[in-house]
Amino acid sequence: MSGKMIGKKVLVTGSGTGLGRETALEFARQGAMVVLHYAHSKDGAASAVSEITAAGGKATAIKADLQDAKEAVRLAREAIDFLGGIDVLVNNAGISMTLEFEQVTPEQYDTVYNVNVRAQFFIMQTVLPVMEAAGGGVIINLSSVHGIRACKGHSVYAGTKGAIIAHTRELAVELAPKGIRINAVAPGAVPVENQFKAAGTDDFSELGKMIPCGFPGTPLDIAKTIIFLASDDARYIVGQTIVVDGGTTSWMSFSDGFNNTGLRLGKGYVPGL
Repeated sequence: MSGKMIGKKVLVTGSGTGLGRETALEFARQGAMVVLHYAHSKDGAASAVSEITAAGGKATAIKADLQDAKEAVRLAREAIDFLGGIDVLVNNAGISMTLEFEQVTPEQYDTVYNVNVRAQFFIMQTVLPVMEAAGGGVIINLSSVHGIRACKGHSVYAGTKGAIIAHTRELAVELAPKGIRINAVAPGAVPVENQFKAAGTDDFSELGKMIPCGFPGTPLDIAKTIIFLASDDARYIVGQTIVVDGGTTSWMSFSDGFNNTGLRLGKGYVPGL
């Protein structure tokens, strides 16, 4: 229990499974005191708490339904009470939905936006005065490559992830003078429990063929990026969205087809072509 986060007080939302759970564990490995949040099953968060405390760290798990803004505020306040303050907030909680645009209902729309955007917004608002009184803090919001590039059937989810990028940028500028540094992380393909369940398999080896680096990411890849952004090593990074996607958003999807046409640009005006 030693590293860059020694003595830091950290809340990670949506940390019962996947990226959030691994992020909470990595903060603890780096010496932080951690509050994990879960919405439904306590098992994942509870086992992470047990792992942290067995290693000599301090952690607890708090349940909250982030569809309700009041629950989001309660979560933040209870985390502050347990930790005795807050230095780092990681807004990881989020839900996804794949559904064609014309089929989306207002209830579905509200559900995804309430969890992904509204809860995040009001948790930040709740921790603000505590961070400001302490002389500063760090907030890291989880967006997605869906907030940067399009994928059919994700109109609602992509909208929430784009909104996170926008309010991260805006609030970073607004709150930087108060000593509060805000950035976002946009993960690419990182298979986790929910995807395993939806796909009926935990074998995502074929996914690597669609990613320039040749393999999907892991929760620890994202956790380490978050730790970096939370540390003083990133003190001059403000209002940015760090994309961690193995090159996915750098790739032009039509490039292979374009190259297969045999068209070679530059002939007649670039020497040697």
